[in-house]
Amino acid sequence: MKDPKPRAYQQALARQRAQLIMQVRSGVLSAQEAARQLGISRKTYYKWERRALAAMVEVLGHREQGRPPRAIDPEKEALRRQAQELQAKLQVLEQTERIRQVLQEPDKKKA
Repeated sequence: MKDPKPRAYQQALARQRAQLIMQVRSGVLSAQEAARQLGISRKTYYKWERRALAAMVEVLGHREQGRPPRAIDPEKEALRRQAQELQAKLQVLEQTERIRQVLQEPDKKKA
């Protein structure tokens, strides 16, 4: 079921939560005050804080440089291989036709 609240509202709520967590971590607010502003218990606040900090560590952790590799689409890969095979067959047929034309030239000169 889709959340009835708009995405912009969800993002604003997430920003508010993040700001309050940062204020608590920097000593500007108490955890109890942040929990009151969020309308949750202090225990729930600490649970949210742990999840937020764990997510931040995960996101800011070491990552490989450059773009991540693209997921391989099996259908596209099969089509790419098929196109390569057809291209190779076309080259063989074109070469065969050129050879036939060269072999037929002496016949034309005799006639």
